[in-house]
Amino acid sequence: QVRLVESGGGLVQAGGSLRLSCVARGSISSINAMGWYRQAPGKQRELVATVSSVGSTNYADSVKGRFTVSRDNARNTVHLQMNSLKPEDTAVYYCNAHIAPFGNVYYDYWGQGTQVTVSS
Repeated sequence: QVRLVESGGGLVQAGGSLRLSCVARGSISSINAMGWYRQAPGKQRELVATVSSVGSTNYADSVKGRFTVSRDNARNTVHLQMNSLKPEDTAVYYCNAHIAPFGNVYYDYWGQGTQVTVSS
């Protein structure tokens, strides 16, 4: 059974920083892309940032220059460093990973979500 466990959300003032972490646990053969999505109240879930198994990154335009995604392949972990936070970054942040529990068939896994609230 594969699961993603997130940590690091919380309340911060505008201009502040937070670091989110997500570790993949369980029976894992290999992990392809990992990343973060977010969903604000009344809005659809949107991509924040992803990182491939070889370190290629992709960011939403709204977070470029402020957020940095990174991963530790040895620890099956992905991080999201969020700087210069804005009230519009307030959302539930979800970790996502493409994982092959065995062999080379990949499935999409999601974390339980962690709340990030940025006050003005």
